[in-house]
Amino acid sequence: MTHQHAHHHLGLDADAVLTTTRSVRKRLDLDRPLPRALVEECVEIATQAPSGRNRQRWDFVLVDDPSLRAQVAEIWRRGLDVGVPGTGGPRDVSRMSPDSGEWDRIAASLDHLALNLHEAPILMIPCVRVNSRQELSTVRGQAGAWGSVLPAVWSFMLAARERGLGTTWTTCHLSYERDMAELLDIDYGHVVQAALSPIAFTRGTAFRPAPRADHRTFIHWNRWD
Repeated sequence: MTHQHAHHHLGLDADAVLTTTRSVRKRLDLDRPLPRALVEECVEIATQAPSGRNRQRWDFVLVDDPSLRAQVAEIWRRGLDVGVPGTGGPRDVSRMSPDSGEWDRIAASLDHLALNLHEAPILMIPCVRVNSRQELSTVRGQAGAWGSVLPAVWSFMLAARERGLGTTWTTCHLSYERDMAELLDIDYGHVVQAALSPIAFTRGTAFRPAPRADHRTFIHWNRWD
């Protein structure tokens, strides 16, 4: 591991990183340059994430060219506008209290991101390689595919947090995944895009654990009750 950027480390322990890595939208520092080497350190850590049969099927497309970032952001905004097919709205399957004001805060920060996404110094699109898109036609195939990329992205996000960087997992551009593939020369037939995240230093590095439902409501011992 190269530590030429060791001064960027916040010195958080594992539990602190795991409980304070937030989706950062409003607090991204869009004006501060982000060295590629720092992002590459996070990718180096991500390579240690578990993947199905150790096949390491994931790749990260990192976009820092400003004109390309603008085009990527435009496709993302189109996806944001069309919404998610098949969902009746954000409150469908959430344990978040609908009157907590949390949804309003998320909507406001999403609006902020929509206006400023192209300004993030780096936009990252994590991808997973498949033999064919037919793999995604079964739940098992999908679980294998997403399970091969998600741990790596989460490791990247945790490593980024420890270096004072903010990230957020978004999927709205996937409504126009083929357009993004054409823009970035991604082989649409064999490389599936999983998400898009801006990467930037955060304004301030203090983040707290978020309010969550009681952890016991997520546990089902032996049978679903």
